[in-house]
Amino acid sequence: MMKHTLYSIGIAAILLVIPSSCYRVPDQIEPKVDYYVQDHYLLNLPSPFPPLTEMDKMEDFGKEYQIALGFAHELDLYQAITAFKRASFLIPKGDRARKLEVEYEILLCYYIGRKYSEATYAYEHSNLRFIDADFPAREDLLIILFDCYTKEGNETNAAIFLEYIKNQYPESAKKLELSEALQKADIPALESYAKEPQYPRIKDLLTSYEHDKKSIGKAQALNAIIPGAGFLYIGQRQTAITAALVNGLFIGASYYFFHSGNIPAGAIFTAFEAGWYFGGIYGVGEEAKFYNERMYEKHATAMMNQNKLFPVFMIRHAF
Repeated sequence: MMKHTLYSIGIAAILLVIPSSCYRVPDQIEPKVDYYVQDHYLLNLPSPFPPLTEMDKMEDFGKEYQIALGFAHELDLYQAITAFKRASFLIPKGDRARKLEVEYEILLCYYIGRKYSEATYAYEHSNLRFIDADFPAREDLLIILFDCYTKEGNETNAAIFLEYIKNQYPESAKKLELSEALQKADIPALESYAKEPQYPRIKDLLTSYEHDKKSIGKAQALNAIIPGAGFLYIGQRQTAITAALVNGLFIGASYYFFHSGNIPAGAIFTAFEAGWYFGGIYGVGEEAKFYNERMYEKHATAMMNQNKLFPVFMIRHAF
């Protein structure tokens, strides 16, 4: 009776471990796709604003403005921001156009420097909130703000600016939506884009990714059948060997103790083995997901940079 009770306790311990250790890993990946912008690309973009007049250059604000542009053209963004701010203090009152221009240049510096929170703060505390349709960099500003709020995770503001872009610049909005789908690996949305003839690269991307990805379900199933086999399937040979040895050790120890009549020790080692076994199934699912994310990033990063599908490539002007 005592042995039966201890055996039941061991089985109960295993059943408690199972639901907490084993569940299917979702197939939705969360890649980190990023852009790389060469200096000459930004420096070759034209300024949206008229150049300073000779009279402006003689003014104090004009001198600071020229210094700021010099730093900006060298992409010394910290120094450029400092000089632009000094210029903003020196602009004559009433010269709203120049004030807006300098405020935009400051925001642009933050954006290029990937200081997204600083860029949105600069916008929210500037006169750029009240620009009209005549502002020369209006489309660029909307794209920048959409991208900044998206990077910050502020979905509400990002949606507001995307709606502005849809109403005024529908082609840019469609490109931004495609960019978001690519960056988030929204496979159903990308499959819809792939059906359209103007997006052949999307179909190529999905084909390459499907060829290289690993099945999370298959990895977990293999590891359930033979501990370590799932890790071997995703290319982690050393982890596969370790998993096989550890599980084999605990299974062997559990069998030995039960066979020897040492039910408590057998139950303890069985519970340990359940943790390793079901933990391995979950772990291999996570590793397969991580593998798929790296594969997607590899293909998507190259394709998006080559085809300039990041928002930063959609702005048409710089300094």
